[in-house]
Amino acid sequence: MDIIIKNLIQNELERQRHGIELIASENFASLDVIQTMGSILTNKYAEGYPGKRYYGGCEVVDEVENLAISRLKQIFNVEYANVQPHSGAQANAAVLSAVLKPHDIFLGLDLSMGGHLTHGSPVNFSGKLYQPIQYTVHKDSGLINYEELETKALQNKPKLIICGASAYSRDWDYERIRKVADQINALVMADIAHPAGLIAKNLLNSPFQHCHIVTSTTHKTLRGPRGGIIMMQKDFPNPFGLTDLKGNLKMMSQIIDLAVFPGTQGGPLEHIIASKAVAFQEVLDESFTSYAHNIIQNAQMMAKELKHLGYEIVSNGTDNHLMLIDLRNKNITGKQAEIALGHAGITVNKNMVPYDDKSAFTTSGIRIGVPAITSRGLKVNNMHCIVDFINEALKNHNDLNYLKMLKDRVAKFMESFPLYPNL
Repeated sequence: MDIIIKNLIQNELERQRHGIELIASENFASLDVIQTMGSILTNKYAEGYPGKRYYGGCEVVDEVENLAISRLKQIFNVEYANVQPHSGAQANAAVLSAVLKPHDIFLGLDLSMGGHLTHGSPVNFSGKLYQPIQYTVHKDSGLINYEELETKALQNKPKLIICGASAYSRDWDYERIRKVADQINALVMADIAHPAGLIAKNLLNSPFQHCHIVTSTTHKTLRGPRGGIIMMQKDFPNPFGLTDLKGNLKMMSQIIDLAVFPGTQGGPLEHIIASKAVAFQEVLDESFTSYAHNIIQNAQMMAKELKHLGYEIVSNGTDNHLMLIDLRNKNITGKQAEIALGHAGITVNKNMVPYDDKSAFTTSGIRIGVPAITSRGLKVNNMHCIVDFINEALKNHNDLNYLKMLKDRVAKFMESFPLYPNL
């Protein structure tokens, strides 16, 4: 093996072992998932879909992909699933390509309010190719402004309404959004990239009954490899008048499949699809139910402990795996907080808070999530220690010597929660 890369991988393993991983979009995949990603399946090109490939020799990878699809359908009790998207952003790109034409109007949560780049940010394809209308959260409560969403939908008549977020700690009212969409004959897409693992175990509202299309990543609360998926509870005739070669109205599953390949990406990554299948089997195991419960309990306890120390949690708490902390009352920026915590061996990301008065490069907040530390076995009674570490780092953010000492304490604490001990 390339000795330079080998050493860098070892350095990264030690960083992960010794630190506290609190980035909400990260997790620790099992060794089974990781080893499957490194399998010889990476050698196989397989453009197309099982049974309909553009290459020979796909008999085995067809079985692999069909197994991943079957397990994903079982997790969420859905009729349709596409496991080929390389990422959540690719999954969203495919759906938008399937249901919108360039310059069509759609509705999505503003990035600065907790939304995602692919929900209409002007720097992203979603904001460049289409015409996004953005809804926000209430300034006082930090909760989704459903009244504004409805008003903007009725005024602008978007073809698509996107719900879901990357930095929103509360559950979603999918039924309410669908009622708005039905008034204007719009489709609804739920992006559940963050809470998918919690939804899978019925710990949060399910979008499938009310949303036409659901996308997700597989590497956050689903604890799988980095990748994307697209699902529908039931297939339905597309509303755009597109027909097949025989003149029959194409079903939405056909439109989405074509939007993934060849519409937005080429050959599927069958080694990643295989590792998705491994992760899906882990989600189906009863032990994952306990894991999902522990995520929510840890997040809620962490939020409680932070509030006790005077930290402001946007929306005043959490229903899922993450929380957004407004640091303006602590006289420290999100960027300063991220750097200080990094010096202490605690990984977070700076994040804008709703109605932020600082730029996206500085920010007034940080986003914290607990899936990764929960995977390492930390429980509710450990959250007090984690919060104390965070608080000490932020109070002493200008003292590099203190932060170095704190990093040693963090590493010592995490020795009780071994990570990949057989590597």
